[in-house]
Amino acid sequence: MQRSYWEQVAASGLAVPQDRPLGDLTAELTRMLGDTDPDQRDGTAYPTLATWVERGVYDDLLPGLGDGMAAGLGVGLGERDTDSVFRRSFSALILGECIARDNQRPLVAGNKVLEWGDRLATWLLRERDLRGFVPGKGWAHAVAHGADGLAVLARSPHVAANELTVVLDVIADRVLLPVDAVFGTDEHDRLAAATMAVLRRGIVSLRVLEPWIARLAAAGRPTEDRDGAADHRRDPRLDTGNAQAFLRSLYLQLALGPRPPEVRSDLLLVVVDALRSTNPAYLQAAQPR
Repeated sequence: MQRSYWEQVAASGLAVPQDRPLGDLTAELTRMLGDTDPDQRDGTAYPTLATWVERGVYDDLLPGLGDGMAAGLGVGLGERDTDSVFRRSFSALILGECIARDNQRPLVAGNKVLEWGDRLATWLLRERDLRGFVPGKGWAHAVAHGADGLAVLARSPHVAANELTVVLDVIADRVLLPVDAVFGTDEHDRLAAATMAVLRRGIVSLRVLEPWIARLAAAGRPTEDRDGAADHRRDPRLDTGNAQAFLRSLYLQLALGPRPPEVRSDLLLVVVDALRSTNPAYLQAAQPR
């Protein structure tokens, strides 16, 4: 369809056009989720689909739409620095919208939501194109979009304590996976926000959270502190930087964020200890000389 068609849709307040079948419109918008033109992808396809989901346009079709978005997570998966990342990353956002709609009113079977969550988590851990903003093409931001999806999933009434523990493990796994560059476009904040969504459910105990934080802290300690020697041929922040930055983001959101979880006070102490251990040069008392 011509760009002018969707400009008219936007001008109408994103009302659903009546001159074409909804299925055809949806197929076109889904294709546009992978467009390299950010105006088509981020400025048209994403807000249109998200708005229609929020308005209930797809209420009777939500399982099928969600399945289509889950399938989009696999398009080109494993590729790096290719345009296929846009389809995967923006499919994750719309899948999150489908889950959010079901969070508002029950429209999808619980096992289907859990299936979507499993596919979202599997994609996020297998995603290899970790670019944030791509010059000339706009946001790819796969890790951030995956984190947003996990946050919505954590709010689902279909997700119980065991599943929330899995969400936490996925977050930690993504933080600790090897990278060629430390995250630099707010991925830590988005992953911390997903963690806060888990914590606000109030059903994951401190007994689970303490070893989870300890795992992140162990990975974030300076290499020389862990191994007794530093490898000066490799940037040490590639191994420790994401864990350190995530813990800082989590601390800020715990300390200053709205709607503090029940475990806030106790967990803050755990996170502070983790920050001290991962930033000894700044947060531990210097030995007298």
